[in-house]
Amino acid sequence: MSTLKIPDAVVPVEAPAARSGLAARTWRTVRSSRAATIGLAIVAVHVLIALLAPVLTSYEPTVGDATHALLGPGADHWAGTDQYGRDVLARVLYGGRYALGVSVAATVLTIALGTVLGCAAALRGGWLDDVLMRVLDAVLSIPSILALLVVVTALGTGPAVIVLAIAVVYVPQVVRVVRGAALAVVPADYVTAARARGERTWSILWREVLPNITDVVCVEFAMRASWVVLLISSLSFLGFGANPPTPDWGLMVAENRTAITVVPMASLAPIIALATLVIGLNLAADGLSKAWGVDRIREGS
Repeated sequence: MSTLKIPDAVVPVEAPAARSGLAARTWRTVRSSRAATIGLAIVAVHVLIALLAPVLTSYEPTVGDATHALLGPGADHWAGTDQYGRDVLARVLYGGRYALGVSVAATVLTIALGTVLGCAAALRGGWLDDVLMRVLDAVLSIPSILALLVVVTALGTGPAVIVLAIAVVYVPQVVRVVRGAALAVVPADYVTAARARGERTWSILWREVLPNITDVVCVEFAMRASWVVLLISSLSFLGFGANPPTPDWGLMVAENRTAITVVPMASLAPIIALATLVIGLNLAADGLSKAWGVDRIREGS
């Protein structure tokens, strides 16, 4: 007797079309926006210089020579030396590592927490949305620099504490922007269908809501990154950020501001590096925002 063989069920495999489509759309957006292209190019140059710092200079950023203190630019020290005899160019190059490393970590944590909380508040609504927004309003009423100083004073200094402090300050603002974007997506038919199928909140958030607000999240990341860089440098300048002799741009300005008339490059070099990085991030954020049609003011309202 012959038996009827039933073919194995074919399980559909999710194609990476959405991911590749997002990547292709992002690349087209960058190419179509001159501001975004220039901004991302500037940021890429900063990243490349920070990675190649040991190759670009033979001086150690934390080792000084008192006999060569306060030297102007020359053949041996292209940007001169500071009051401790340390090579200014080496400290600027290595300072990019600290600025980029801490800023990226703080921005990633801030955007991740803000995105999850903002989407959850928009998706669940009700008492969770009301309580969360009132708590965030209370946090937003505190000036950013004051909240940072409170956290750093209570927990001490160090990269981990700075990352946590930045998240405390900026997560509420990110939540408001992401929540505003998610509120426009929640009433959509595909979200309603997912709820009717009985999918969990996290699954709906990850599969239905988040892919449709990725442009807002990307713009928010670029914009927050520029603010985080400035805030970290401000902390270092005030003495609550990087500890000496760590090569940090804000710390370099604080250490050399009294000798700016003698060796101006010791203060101007980190200022130029900081300014160009912030300009690059702002250009990238503005270019992506205009190309994608993201209105941050409307989203955050």
